[in-house]
Amino acid sequence: MAALLTMAVPAEAKEARDVDLELVLAVDVSGSIDDEEARLQREGFVTAITNPHILRAIRSGPFGRVAVMYVEWSGLDRHRIVAGWTLIADESDARDFAETISDAAPFRGQWTSISSIIDQSMTYLEENEYRGTRRVIDISGDGENNNGDPIMGARDRAVAAGVTINGLPIINGRIGPNGMAPPVDLDGYYRDCLIGGPGAFLVVARGFSDFARAIRRKLFLELSGWQPGPRRVRAAVRPKVDCLTGEKRMRRELQELNDIQKERYRGALPKAH
Repeated sequence: MAALLTMAVPAEAKEARDVDLELVLAVDVSGSIDDEEARLQREGFVTAITNPHILRAIRSGPFGRVAVMYVEWSGLDRHRIVAGWTLIADESDARDFAETISDAAPFRGQWTSISSIIDQSMTYLEENEYRGTRRVIDISGDGENNNGDPIMGARDRAVAAGVTINGLPIINGRIGPNGMAPPVDLDGYYRDCLIGGPGAFLVVARGFSDFARAIRRKLFLELSGWQPGPRRVRAAVRPKVDCLTGEKRMRRELQELNDIQKERYRGALPKAH
């Protein structure tokens, strides 16, 4: 009997817990984001997840609970789990999750690999102990993919697996700490190259100071199971964004930097007589 009970424990432990939503919150901390902006992003999520409207949205589902994790990311294979998978069903759960995010040490990186965080988020979703009615990857950031594989393949793999990718592009007009200029049409890039799957949508943050409002709205829509209506597409109104624009821009920036370094090197050489 003892042997049979011992054998039964692992099988029971592996049984999936039903939830209304499995949600990966994937937050950009690449070189274009300074310390103050990274702080504003965290505070935005902390404030949003404990908001009474968000808590009501969580309780409104058939199971009345969701599974959420919070991960920060930058370049290829540069991800750190700040708050692992957490079951949130009430205010106490939400506050514990928020405190874990607030108390974590800062994590920063260079480059921007959206494709890498999509692939990694798929692993998080496949290996957790939950079984969600919906599975969503929520990506926020202020730049295009410029490192690792192109974004389209990772997005298409996730969508083919039934996962929805929603986006929160952060639009700002300043030069980043890494010296790179901001993207010209980031919301268009997120719309055409990132989001996908059942009910996919994006919410735009107009600068980092607007992030808290944007993420609160985005979380409410995701947690309440809101489904956007079909998008009406009008031909020849707006050209489709080049989904390799980030990689091309990075190559130009690196080439310009390389040219500058060559000129400096030539200037440092002794002149021939």
